[in-house]
Amino acid sequence: MKRGRLPLTALRSFEAAGRHLSFSRAAEELFVSQAAISRQIRELEILIGRPLFERLHRRVELTETGQTLLGQLTTSFDDIDRRLSEIISKPAQSPLRVSVEPSFAGEFLIQRLNSFQQRHPEIDISVDADSRLIEFRGHEAEIAIRYGAHARSWPRTEARHLVDVLVTPVMASGLLASGAPLTSPADLRHYTLLHDYNRDGWATWFQAMGLPELALQRGPLYTDAALAMQAAKLGHGVALGDRILNGADLRAGLLVRPFEMEVPYGAYWLVAPDFRRLSRQAEVFVDWLVEELRARPTDGEV
Repeated sequence: MKRGRLPLTALRSFEAAGRHLSFSRAAEELFVSQAAISRQIRELEILIGRPLFERLHRRVELTETGQTLLGQLTTSFDDIDRRLSEIISKPAQSPLRVSVEPSFAGEFLIQRLNSFQQRHPEIDISVDADSRLIEFRGHEAEIAIRYGAHARSWPRTEARHLVDVLVTPVMASGLLASGAPLTSPADLRHYTLLHDYNRDGWATWFQAMGLPELALQRGPLYTDAALAMQAAKLGHGVALGDRILNGADLRAGLLVRPFEMEVPYGAYWLVAPDFRRLSRQAEVFVDWLVEELRARPTDGEV
């Protein structure tokens, strides 16, 4: 097909619908009606000669052809948007935007970011502390730091392993001194358990201890790990912590570990749409972050 005859409007409608897997959300993004999106995609399917979506009850899914076309279009449109933004509005040195899990941002990154600025004063960092799944569109973050079980947790992105997470119960020293004796994990039945996101963390830990029945124990549920940890430091109960985010509090005595048992529970990952296309600023930040994670205190220093 000649370039001058490319159905650009239909391709743009399909890309938005495929990215959202929703005709209505595509219509909202492009400020047109849902009927217009549907018509454009139907015309594109007729032109191609095969379906791009499977129309199911109240939802759509991409066909194999649709997945292939979407990958190319999203990359191409993002490249065009990025280049236009650089030409039209971006200064010569814009801040590096990094999207970070709130708990990782507050308990690890912010404590060390000053050393990065001292080493690289020419690079400004814009930290977006948000756990939502970003799409790395034109003005969103270039890279993200996310917690997850595996590298395939974020579609249409690449992920690099940063550090594994090993969780263990942590609590305020005052609560440990005043509460029921903790001679074994089973004694946690006498304490309030503090949960973050969901109750899966404690379920995993108790399962590893051979005490799955204790995972059913009730307790407050917080939307962020940092909130659960703040409640633990106030003596409100026992939370699951790790040496990455809670090492400083453990060394300072604000938190104590009643047991030595640690259980693997996911990892932190560096996420980007394409690591081969990172800016120089992003590459410098990634190298620094990996160095900081390697240089954090060893077990004996906690």
